[in-house]
Parts: sequence; C-alpha cells; structure tokens
Amino acid sequence: MNAIIHPTAVVDPGAAIGPGTRVWHFSHVCGGAVIGERCSLGQGVFVGNRVRIGSNVKIQNNVSVYDGVMLEDDVFCGPSMVFTNVHNPRSAVVRKHEYRDTLVRRGATLGANCTIVCGTTIGEHAFVGAGAVVTHDVPPFALVAGVPARHFGWMSRHGERIPLPLEGSGEWDCPHTGDRYVLAGRELRAGFR
Repeated sequence: MNAIIHPTAVVDPGAAIGPGTRVWHFSHVCGGAVIGERCSLGQGVFVGNRVRIGSNVKIQNNVSVYDGVMLEDDVFCGPSMVFTNVHNPRSAVVRKHEYRDTLVRRGATLGANCTIVCGTTIGEHAFVGAGAVVTHDVPPFALVAGVPARHFGWMSRHGERIPLPLEGSGEWDCPHTGDRYVLAGRELRAGFR
C-alpha cells in the first residue's frame, strides 16, 4: 500500500515516506525528511528536512517537527505539542549552526500542548503529560508533568500507571500484557513478553 497524501498537503521532492503512511490536510513534508511505514500526520503538520520518523508514529494536528528531531517507532505526538531546535533564539541572530538534536525513543507519548526543549532525550515508553515543559532528559517509562516537567511516576508499555515508588526496589507485573517491571534504585527495567 502506497502512502496516502491529501490533495492539500505539500510533499517536497526527495522526501521518503513509507507505505501505509497518511499525510492529511494542509501538512508540509520537506524534501530531506524520512518517514517510516503506517504513520499518521494530522492536519497542519510540518516536517523539516533533517527529521527522521520511525514506523507507526502518530502526529496529531498542528505539530511542527523541526530539523534535528528524531522519533523512533510507535511514538505518539499529541495535538499542538511543540518541539524546538534552538536553545536561545533571536530573530536578528542566525543560529542554524547551533541546532540541538532531540530524540524521542520508541513508544513514548508526548501529551497535547506539551513542549520539548531541544537537546533532550525522551526515554522508551515514557509519558509526558499534557501541557508539560520538558527541559531535561526523561528516563524510560517515566511519567512527567508540570512546568518545568518533573518525574512523579512510572507508566507501563501498555499505558497504565505502575504502582512503584520513584526510587528504591520493587517489581510489578502488568495485568494486560504480563510484562514484568523491576525498579532498581532510580531505574525501571522491563521484560516484555
């Protein structure tokens, strides 16, 4: 199945879009972008030249994925969430050579209207709450929210709150998937089934 591009969308020559991906109304994909299979780019999405998007990624309406952003497989970007790529922008000062890369690892969720400040890494299956402002790296499976975002819980791969403390030791089995989560210090590890 080929990519499905809405007639109002603009896909510049050179863009690589995987089969089954849908690019919806009034979106723009620049020529250097690489997008995987079975993705969905909602209305009004912008994808820059130096962007890599994995497979099965869902980008909701009004999201701009700027140069230097990499989204691994199964990432969810909520409506109107924001990426940046310059740490200290000024209109009168050209800083394109100072772009800071942002990496969003497999399975992470970025809630509606959250902001991801450039130069950060969002860990696998992490969950960023709606409206949060992320200024530092987010650990795998971490649940963060607030301005600035702070770590206040854990989320499973299935999207369920994990009843373990932020640090210490403990184990939990997901009732939906059977995955086992093990907390060691301030790190949560998972064994997927």
